[in-house]
Amino acid sequence: MSTLTELLRRADAARAALIERLAAEDTNCYRLFHGSVEGMPGLAIDRYGEQILAQTFHKPLTDAELEEIRAHYREALPELALVYNDRSDANSRVSNALSLAEQAVAQQDVAIRENGVAFHYQARHKGQDPWLFLDLRAARRRVMQLAEGKSVLNLFAYTCGVGVAAAKAGASFVLNVDFAESSLSVGRANAKLNLLASRPRCLHSDVFAAVRQLSGIGQPDRVRGKKMPPFPKLEPRQFDLVFLDPPRYSKSPFGVVDLVNDYQALFKPALLATAPGGMLVCCNNVAEVDGVAWLESLKRSAAKAGREVRAAEWIIPDEDFPSIDGKPPLKIVLLSV
Repeated sequence: MSTLTELLRRADAARAALIERLAAEDTNCYRLFHGSVEGMPGLAIDRYGEQILAQTFHKPLTDAELEEIRAHYREALPELALVYNDRSDANSRVSNALSLAEQAVAQQDVAIRENGVAFHYQARHKGQDPWLFLDLRAARRRVMQLAEGKSVLNLFAYTCGVGVAAAKAGASFVLNVDFAESSLSVGRANAKLNLLASRPRCLHSDVFAAVRQLSGIGQPDRVRGKKMPPFPKLEPRQFDLVFLDPPRYSKSPFGVVDLVNDYQALFKPALLATAPGGMLVCCNNVAEVDGVAWLESLKRSAAKAGREVRAAEWIIPDEDFPSIDGKPPLKIVLLSV
């Protein structure tokens, strides 16, 4: 038995109990191998329903390594097709060619399930990331536990996974906000896959412009004499539950998202858009950010904005995303405000 096969078998054994629990929750998508912790940095292998997606981020797999992975899952999960995406180039775009038969599988639109919620999935599409980030499963589960009867604001919604999950759990109103219409279109399709009492709303907008208006801070048409791009005009509104999951770094005419140096620029308007007595879920996916220090900075920011953080609950990713030191790179905290 080679080293890679042994690593994959160890990962299977470590997940056996979790996968049984996920099946009971009506979940068929999870990480099978988390290479950064389980022995092969840069390799991630995920199950998405009836497909397996292997992705490399540091260097491509050799032909022998890819065949070894295929052989392992032909034995362990023989009913599932495997797609390989090499994303080790600097821009993280998929770079490896597939045969026509493999391409047909990779571009197939399939329905996957998580906590009883259905989502669309394609191994290859016009974007680069999978349409559902599996490390956020624990956060979506917690939102579903809290959402019934509540209004929910989902910022940086991507394909609206959190918003659709909240609507499935009985949220009274859901607003998903994202700058990418292509992502929101998948989110709308996700909503249609499910029987929902209330259909989530999708707002195509820069998040800064939207949340500043919702919070009551306001978004002027001109900033320092410079005319801003067009943006949807919104009335101030507060929500019972706000979900804030920004990318590590991005820049737009409305502002800069910087999770290392300036999380507060987004946190303050998101907090002010949260109703008193409501909840705000904050995510930070930068590994080098210390969770304890980050939480303290959020509390200080809240105090400066005249709001108190009454309680803080850490939401830990499920065991298919293990961490070496018990401090997962993705930090998720639920704030009662």
